[in-house]
Amino acid sequence: MKKFVAPHFTSLAQALVSLFGNSVAITNTDRLSGGDINKAYGLTLNTGHHIFMKANSKANADFFITEAAGLSAIASTKTIKTPEILCSGTDNGEDAGYSFLLLKFIESAKPEKNYWQTFARELAALHKADTSSILNENKFGFFQNNFIGARNQDNTPCKSWISFFRDYRLAPQFKSADNYFTDTDRANITKLLDHLDNFLIEPEKPSLLHGDLWSGNVICGPEGKAMLIDPAVYIGHAEADLAMTELFGGFPKEFYDAYKNENPLEPGYENRRDLYNLYQLLNHLNLFGPTYLSPVLSIIDEYTGY
Repeated sequence: MKKFVAPHFTSLAQALVSLFGNSVAITNTDRLSGGDINKAYGLTLNTGHHIFMKANSKANADFFITEAAGLSAIASTKTIKTPEILCSGTDNGEDAGYSFLLLKFIESAKPEKNYWQTFARELAALHKADTSSILNENKFGFFQNNFIGARNQDNTPCKSWISFFRDYRLAPQFKSADNYFTDTDRANITKLLDHLDNFLIEPEKPSLLHGDLWSGNVICGPEGKAMLIDPAVYIGHAEADLAMTELFGGFPKEFYDAYKNENPLEPGYENRRDLYNLYQLLNHLNLFGPTYLSPVLSIIDEYTGY
């Protein structure tokens, strides 16, 4: 079983010296916008390097350790670009200290002419990449738990995709959101979980997934091609990633046409898509509140109202 571990340091100063030499110093710090979980900074060094730093409380160091592992796993497939990982770490700093993740700074560029088609082909290649070195006997999950947004994501390895999606995706989210549901809702939820194999299918082969693949987690890199950021990586069914791309507005038609040409979907994907996105909507319900209750209940009814 292959594990992906980035260098980890006990201070920012130690990390910078190890990466750039004893004379390194930060000459400029820019606070960057974007993201609702971590603080983001652009650091300019006297060596001429420009690096990206994400920061959070020291107690949340696992955010960055697992993010680095996810980015490394994707990068190991050599299919689609991700930011280059420098290291993770913690620093005592002021008060309770902080945790950090250092990445090579991405200078954005104008998208290439066939940006969406290229992105689709590279994503399809990621989904077709061999995952046997990441998980051996158990096909689905990951070697460690991580996060979906600010919430824990359980990646306990499992031999069945349907069992994994029921036990480690839907069930924990339903449990956390229980106070939103009526007794009738709970009966329908039990019905859905008990009959999940009526709706989902086992994939022909497991796929390494980004796990949180919406437009905000895709950026255009310096070569004019898509780069994946902020993953919630695990091994699952490729359909789950594709479904997520359609949840909040979707990508252009040429993206989906190119993806399906490279990695044809099994019949009935459209009937499974909402069930995959139920996981994401439940997570949003648990993170952000009752705004997401109506679409959650609508999907439950879609699969149990027969």
